Amino acid sequence: MSEHKNASQDVKVRLDKWLWAARFYRTRAIAKQMIDGGKVHYNGQRTKCSRHVELGAKIEIRQGFDEKVVIVEAISDQRRGAPEAQKLYRETDASVAKREENAAQRKAQGSSLNPRHRPNKKERRQIRGFKDQPA
Repeated sequence: MSEHKNASQDVKVRLDKWLWAARFYRTRAIAKQMIDGGKVHYNGQRTKCSRHVELGAKIEIRQGFDEKVVIVEAISDQRRGAPEAQKLYRETDASVAKREENAAQRKAQGSSLNPRHRPNKKERRQIRGFKDQPA
């Protein structure tokens, strides 16, 4: 019988590889950038990519407007489907509540913060006119 790597307790997996396997980031390179940039905290402290993940560790992840706090439930170095990847961690109840509250606040503010809005023809003329004004 073959034993999976995520089933054994003594497997050592780097933090960047675990974040990639848990599908928080699309590539390991992006996971490394986020860790180096301070967007990921391991047990409340900034960390390095080479840090080995342990069961029960608390990982804080900032992605855009959202901040997630997850507890490591299982360790794997293989990227699989989303349902299996979600079994690697458990998001805390406080984290879920805070994210939902922040999402509701952003929704209540309306579309004034829509980054995908492109200026129409009239707005482009106004911008051009504003830029061309002498200082």
